[in-house]
Amino acid sequence: MDKAHIPKVSFVRKLKTVATFTRLNTKRFFRDRLAIFFGILFPLIFLFVFGSISKGGGKLSFKVAILNDSKSSYSTTFINQLKSSKLYKIDSTVSNLNQAENKMSKSQLDGVIYLNKDFGVFEKGNNYPSGQVEVIYTQNQVTSGQTIASVLNQSLSGINSKFVTTKTPFVVTQNQLNRKSLTTFDYTFAGLLGFSIIGIGIFGPVNVFPELKKQGILRRLHTTPIAVWQYFLSTMFSQSIIGIVSIAIQFIIAILVFNLKVVGNYLEIITFLVLSIFMVLGIGLAIGGWAKNDRQAAPLSNIIVFPMLFLSGTFFPRFQMPQYLQAVTNYLPLTPVIDGMRLLTTEGKHLTQIMPEIGLILIWMVVIYFIAFKVFRWE
Repeated sequence: MDKAHIPKVSFVRKLKTVATFTRLNTKRFFRDRLAIFFGILFPLIFLFVFGSISKGGGKLSFKVAILNDSKSSYSTTFINQLKSSKLYKIDSTVSNLNQAENKMSKSQLDGVIYLNKDFGVFEKGNNYPSGQVEVIYTQNQVTSGQTIASVLNQSLSGINSKFVTTKTPFVVTQNQLNRKSLTTFDYTFAGLLGFSIIGIGIFGPVNVFPELKKQGILRRLHTTPIAVWQYFLSTMFSQSIIGIVSIAIQFIIAILVFNLKVVGNYLEIITFLVLSIFMVLGIGLAIGGWAKNDRQAAPLSNIIVFPMLFLSGTFFPRFQMPQYLQAVTNYLPLTPVIDGMRLLTTEGKHLTQIMPEIGLILIWMVVIYFIAFKVFRWE
């Protein structure tokens, strides 16, 4: 039957059709093991990888070997203090400098702490021990070696003050602000949420639509009263449900495993999340709707996705980029998504306080869906 001769249906019936397709699309996703892996489990793998890196990166520690040529009792006390410190991971297998040099050349050690034979000895006329600690390191470990020397020097200054009392002309004081700064994981987690939204909003339709065209399913749908906007709307709703489930799991794991502190309002976070999925999904609908097959869809999606992943702050903060690059990346579609999510989740901002990000998302949504409707084809 020609679509022009199909009787018109009421708007309520059209919305029921949207609800039906939303339910079908959602069921199809949760019945597809491959879709569940890439939509839910794959982002979790990234969460554990980057979360572990961020969690471990916040702790300052050095891999060192200790070589002791001193026979004094104080040298033993000093070494025990080093071993009890969390700053040093002592390699007890190293017994001489040749072994230490071999390990440092392979970056298995950050440096060597060497106590000469006079360390901890009481010099004539003194009632306290003295000596010299030598830090040995290679050319490619200059930063670590100098930091180890600085930390040891500070520790020895504290010890020296117990034996020799001196008045210091200049001192340093500390003042802690009553404000929490963002951790590395705070930045990483918001970026991983953006990565998840990309997977749900772009790779989902890009992988599904060409297959549906290949099987002739979309062509058969075109002979029914369903309109493009109904099909788009049902896809938007189903992908939002999937996205909320996927990201909720990430939040739970981030809170329980990596101690994420969510200070924002969860209702506002969900609202922003749905809006972000709607916008990013438009890119997937445009690519998947235009492409006749996966040979057309895959290259085009990669051209669009990978610049956003690396330039929108997905895997590392944008403030580390050059200033000119930051100015350009401000207007990428994924940038306001990641920035807005970070402001809501870790800084406790409200939706009314991130209107620039929301405004940019809405602008992109209008542009993207205009293109998506123009290029969409049923076969």
